[in-house]
Amino acid sequence: MADPVPAHPALASGAVAVVTGGASGIGLAAAARFAARGLKVAIADLPGEKLEAAAAHLAGIAPGGTADVLAVATDVSELSDIERLEAEVAERFGGTDVLLNNAGIQPGSALFGPLENWEKVIAVNLWGIILGSRVFGPKMIARGKPGLIVNTGSKQGITTPPGDPAYNVSKAGVKVFTEALAHELRNIEGCAVTAHLFIPGFVFTPLAVGGRTEKPAGAWTAEQTVDFMLERLEAGDFYILCPDNDVTRSLDQKRIAWAAGDIIANRPPLSRWHKDYAAAFAAFVKGD
Repeated sequence: MADPVPAHPALASGAVAVVTGGASGIGLAAAARFAARGLKVAIADLPGEKLEAAAAHLAGIAPGGTADVLAVATDVSELSDIERLEAEVAERFGGTDVLLNNAGIQPGSALFGPLENWEKVIAVNLWGIILGSRVFGPKMIARGKPGLIVNTGSKQGITTPPGDPAYNVSKAGVKVFTEALAHELRNIEGCAVTAHLFIPGFVFTPLAVGGRTEKPAGAWTAEQTVDFMLERLEAGDFYILCPDNDVTRSLDQKRIAWAAGDIIANRPPLSRWHKDYAAAFAAFVKGD
């Protein structure tokens, strides 16, 4: 039998993980997996009972109980909140080894709809990740230890389907920023911190629940998605492209290739949803 893949040093017991959007969904599932591995965990989310309940849940998982868990009320779109979060983690646990910039919102948007939705989405989904990476990154590098910065993106930031342009713009920005971050980190002499783009599929979380009370058959659970993320982090992937029960990796790859092909072939933008290209896209997916 082959030896198991060794754990990434930053994911070893005793390391410190910070998870934004950690009170529910993928964030809470990730924090729970980290705690179960013996990491000390700090979760950041908006203040309230949900954050307190998440902290109590994690304390029941962490080997050290409440001593290994920190909950910090945080608005990730505010620089002062992110700076305070980093300082509290450093004071309590000595520093950060794993940063999962995961906080996100999706209230819906229209191109000429309320500007407020655009401002909120970009402030949380994009600026939250930029601020988190900029505040935590230099401190993580200075520790001289292996570290991970994982930013939660979206397939909607890659294939940019019509229907929610503000969300697409925010997640496209996350992709570009995280690619730049990875390049920057690998060119810093002695830097042991790497960046990764986490791209969930259809996940049954509060963000995507849409009024449903039961998980749709096509969706993965948050726990399945986090387990896939951890597996691919330990394999060293930058693009952590998650499948789900409806969409295979092969289909994702074809959709991404078609989207990039719009530029190469000089097709109309979003040609996948253009009536004149429907047959061509269907044939491309089939491999004809």
